[in-house]
Amino acid sequence: MINKIGKITVYVENQEQAKDFWLNKMGFVLKLEQPMGPNATWMEVGPNEDEFTTLVLYSKSLMEQQQPTKVAHPSVLFTTTDIEAAYEEMKRKGVKVDDLLRMPYGTMFIFYDQDGNEFMLREDK
Repeated sequence: MINKIGKITVYVENQEQAKDFWLNKMGFVLKLEQPMGPNATWMEVGPNEDEFTTLVLYSKSLMEQQQPTKVAHPSVLFTTTDIEAAYEEMKRKGVKVDDLLRMPYGTMFIFYDQDGNEFMLREDK
């Protein structure tokens, strides 16, 4: 019935700042940006051009007006094949990161976007 995760919405204070974070600090690409009415923009970013799943960077204030109970903290887990390199690169680019967690089931860390939203990166070998 369901074969892929299509989009994950992250509610952001400022879409342009969020776009800058994901493109310039995280190395994502802009997959789609288009107007959706007079004062709103639909914006999607992803790890590369070929990736199907995208993050929708949606205006938090707009969603609060539309459906206040829907604005919630995202729970998103990304994967990498080189956790050490990713950790060092994020730190070098000024991304706020927590300490590396080395667990029996994998190595991971939490990082934060420009609005303080929390994401996890886990090594997948």
